[in-house]
Amino acid sequence: MKPFRSTLGALAVAGAATATGFFGFNYYQSTQFARAADKVESTREQLARMDDLSSVFRHVGKVVEPSVVNISVTKTTKAGGLRDRFRNLPDQLRKQLPDEDGDGLPDLPGLDGEIPFEQHGTGSGVIMEVENGTAYVLTNNHVAGEASAMEITLSDGRKFSNAKLVGADKKTDLAVVKFEADRIIAAKWGDSDELQKGDWIMAFGSPFGYVGSMTHGIVSALNRQAGILGNQGYESFIQVDAPINPGNSGGPLVNTRGEVVGINTAIASRTGSFSGIGFAIPSNQAKFVYESLKSKGKVVRGWLGVSISDVSRDLPKAQSFGYQGGTGVLVEQVMPGTPAVGKLQPGDIVTAINGKGVETVQGLRNQIAATVPNSDIKLHVFREGKEQDITLKLGEQPDTVKLAGLPGKIEGNPDVDTNSRLGLKFSDPSPTLLKQWDLADVKEGAVVTSVDRNSVAGRSGLSAGDVITRVGRTPIKNAADLTEALKNADLKHGVRLYVTTKDPESGQTASRFLFIRDENAK
Repeated sequence: MKPFRSTLGALAVAGAATATGFFGFNYYQSTQFARAADKVESTREQLARMDDLSSVFRHVGKVVEPSVVNISVTKTTKAGGLRDRFRNLPDQLRKQLPDEDGDGLPDLPGLDGEIPFEQHGTGSGVIMEVENGTAYVLTNNHVAGEASAMEITLSDGRKFSNAKLVGADKKTDLAVVKFEADRIIAAKWGDSDELQKGDWIMAFGSPFGYVGSMTHGIVSALNRQAGILGNQGYESFIQVDAPINPGNSGGPLVNTRGEVVGINTAIASRTGSFSGIGFAIPSNQAKFVYESLKSKGKVVRGWLGVSISDVSRDLPKAQSFGYQGGTGVLVEQVMPGTPAVGKLQPGDIVTAINGKGVETVQGLRNQIAATVPNSDIKLHVFREGKEQDITLKLGEQPDTVKLAGLPGKIEGNPDVDTNSRLGLKFSDPSPTLLKQWDLADVKEGAVVTSVDRNSVAGRSGLSAGDVITRVGRTPIKNAADLTEALKNADLKHGVRLYVTTKDPESGQTASRFLFIRDENAK
């Protein structure tokens, strides 16, 4: 019986153990359930706070929407004559048309000259000011510029056909329109310099003609140069992921306080519709342009009169001056008769304006352009191994100012000297060469007559038609000077050239630095 009792005892113990394990599992489930319930409750509280965020969007919409307008635009444009089109008609069809003068083309009106026709479009804008019954709307130049007629539609449905263009600025793609009305509410300016990547923003406008639309997203990036406005444009876009589509152009980008921090301008898209990247003009830039257009009908900008380049794009070139920084703006050339003469010199590296850091060409251009002409500014400059402050008085930017461009390749000139190490041929600046390449104001240097595109010189940006006037700090008067300077140059570590060429756009000579390195040099 002892073994039996022992067996029962074992079973009893086992049963007790099983019972304990079972009740322990129930306890575990209860604990987990309680935790899950707590988590659901806390999540509900978080969702309530998220609903508070939705209320922010709703309130911003109520604050901003009365100031947002739809702009229907009519533009009168002209198309070229029909002469060239009729030239391409099949002979059998062309012979069926009257041709009494026998020139082979039909005798039809409008064959020569330009034919006017009307274009219709729509965009958005935002009322930024109301004065004595006149409302001033900020929008894009590509919306309202050169408009012959405009109709403004408010969020409450009222329409006004008395809108007029006050002024437009192609360099920033901004325009100001005014119209007469009562019961108008203006929006409030915000400070775009306070924006940071990740901030919530909302975009308002009339995408595809749907008046009163609102989208939201975040700031994806700041100070974007998208190449939309060309070389003469002033770009420092706010990049956003808030949906922006055709018709949104000119509408406001606002922060969570309902303040205008940008003007919606463009999208990056392969389809023509929004693909996740939108661009807006910062409000601080837009405000300067708005005030200038409103008061003067045009934008009056400050001007230095220099040709410049980004340090970050060619660090070895900047380092050849002894500069060890990674950002800043290199002065390539000082234009004659400009405010920079006697103050700046080629090779200077500008790192700050009035105490505000400068990292890129676009940053410097934007700061100078937004400064009133005849203002004194202080530039922090790196020159010949030392840092110094330079004070100068800005001029007014001419309407026809051009940027220095790179020359094209020019062939068919006699070669006097050759540097096979660099793939370069050059000549003395003879009157024949200077006249042929329109470089009459160049007196000294070595004229580049040909460059092998696959050579060290070709890859560095040197082209036929360039005139090399300096190697490092050594002045070059003729081809022999260049031959000697290149023979003594340490090409393995790199050599800096100062090059003058004819800018085909401005018709003026422009100079720039080039840094050439031959890593295979011995």
